[in-house]
Amino acid sequence: QVQLVESGGDSVQSGGSLRLSCAVFGYTYSTPSMGWFRQAPGKEREGVAAIESDGSTSYADSVKGRFTISQDNAKNTLYLQMNSLKPEDTAMYYCAADWGRLGLIPHNYKYWGQGTPVTVSS
Repeated sequence: QVQLVESGGDSVQSGGSLRLSCAVFGYTYSTPSMGWFRQAPGKEREGVAAIESDGSTSYADSVKGRFTISQDNAKNTLYLQMNSLKPEDTAMYYCAADWGRLGLIPHNYKYWGQGTPVTVSS
């Protein structure tokens, strides 16, 4: 059973930076594709960034140039570096994993963490 545990969420001011981490446990064969998603109150969950098992990445237009997804396979950890944060980035951030070419579509992913909150104040 794959388990994911996010950390790093915090409250920051507009223009600030945060790095989210997602520790992944329980997979013993090929590296899964993984993604970061967020959900703001009253809104649907949306894809933020994804990294496929071949290392290719994709980003939502709203975060391109500001957020960077990366992974450390030796540590089984996924990261999301978030720079130039804006109030509209405020949301609960989730990491997700599964096998296949999955992109930024939430329902493509089977395994989810519990989320870490990010609040950006103006």
